[in-house]
This record gives sequence, structure tokens and C-alpha cells, in this order.
Amino acid sequence: MEATKVLPSKSFKKLEERLRSLVGRAIRDYNMIEDGDRVMVCLSGGKDSYTMLDMLLSLQRRAPINFDILAVNLDQKQPDFPEKVLPEYLESLGVAYRIVEEDTYSIVKNVIPEGKTMCGLCSRLRRGILYRVAKEEGATKIALGHHRDDMVETLFLNMFHGGKLKAMPPKLLNDDEQHIVIRPLAYCPEHDIQRYADMRKFPIIPCNLCGSQENLQRAQIKQMLQGWEKESPGRIDSLFRSLQNVTPSHLADAQLFDFANLGKG
Repeated sequence: MEATKVLPSKSFKKLEERLRSLVGRAIRDYNMIEDGDRVMVCLSGGKDSYTMLDMLLSLQRRAPINFDILAVNLDQKQPDFPEKVLPEYLESLGVAYRIVEEDTYSIVKNVIPEGKTMCGLCSRLRRGILYRVAKEEGATKIALGHHRDDMVETLFLNMFHGGKLKAMPPKLLNDDEQHIVIRPLAYCPEHDIQRYADMRKFPIIPCNLCGSQENLQRAQIKQMLQGWEKESPGRIDSLFRSLQNVTPSHLADAQLFDFANLGKG
């Protein structure tokens, strides 16, 4: 007897369509993906990157342009990392993939004192490796799974701890101008991504390196923003929209606006 196929619920289909629409709009607004692109999708095993891959695969089937997808995972040799989870998942989807093995775990553990935040160094090492792999694979775009809330959190992190009015751009040319980084989830709220991941039952791989560090600055910012959102629903969306509506003449950066010669004709 054949197993009965379980059809997606109406709520799942509605959520999926909403996320796909937001990703499609972000791609169009920032010209993230063009005809002939080879998109390297960075897959960590977390809810965000799984969702991003799902949305890009869905759009790939529907888009009026042709582009290739290569899923790439960086195995950082963290203890108890489940090596088979991602290959088995990606093979079940029929997605081309590459697993890159680099022991950044040992480097971070040796360099960062016990109890200190590891995310900064870990992120820099990971980024350098991914840039190298993108070049080796001929990738024209590198897709990262940062979402709307990540971008707003980064804005406040830079203001509070760096004295800069700076966030994550949806599209970025890296410092050596060799790689274009895109963030297709730029318009997607984290709570929608979490709901989607729960419904899809992705085989989530936790980050054992830094996931247990509870007093991270980003976690504190996230808690602050969630408190604001609870008190005033729509606050995070409004903050994100402010990143798209910048008026340099009403800030104070003399490099962006010529205050010195204001009114001199």
C-alpha cells in the first residue's frame, strides 16, 4: 500500500509564499542575482541558511533568468559536529554542494581567552575561507543567510559599541573588490523564518563553538529590540525601513555632506 502524501497546510503555503515574495523583492530591488550567475549559498545548518536555500531553489524554478546554485558548508571541526547531516540532506534535494573542512575551531579556542566572545575571530576566519572557495568554484555571488533582524541588530551594535552609523547592506562588494556578497533574506523577519524552519523540520545543527555564550553583545541587542517590538509592534520593521531612507544633511558626517560650505552658493 502506498503511503498517503501529506499536503502542506494552508498556513504553511501562505508563509512560504510570503517569504518567497520578500526574497524575490529583495533580489529585484538590489539586483542581487543576474542571468548566468553561479550563486554560492553558504549553508551553516541553521534555520536561516536552510530557509535561504529553500527560497532560492524555489525562485530558481520560477525565475525568468537562469542561475546555478552551489551549497557550501564549512566544517570547522567543532566537537561532535554531525558530519553526515548536511550531505544527506543536500543529496535528498539533488543540490550540488561542497563541504569544506578547515579546523578554525582550534585556532579560535587557542587565541580567544576562556569566557571571551569568539564570534568576531570565527567570523573573520570563516569569511576568508568562503572567499577563497568562491574563487575556486567560479561563484559570481556569495549568498549569506542574514535576515532583517540581523541587519537592525548590527546597526545598534555598531552605534553602541563602535561609534558608527553602519549596518549590513543587502548587497556588498568586499574590500578587495573580488566578491559580491548578497543577503536574499534582507526583507524577512526572523520570526517568520523560525516558523518556516519549524514547519519544514530542518535538521538543525547547533553551533557548539559560540552558541553557549549567553552574554554576547548581539544577544543583548536582540533582547532590547524584542522588548521594543513587544511594546510597539512594527518597531523593528520601521527601524529597517530607516536604513533605506537616509538623509545625510540631517546627520553629522562632514564626509557625506558639505556642512562647511552650506549656504555659500
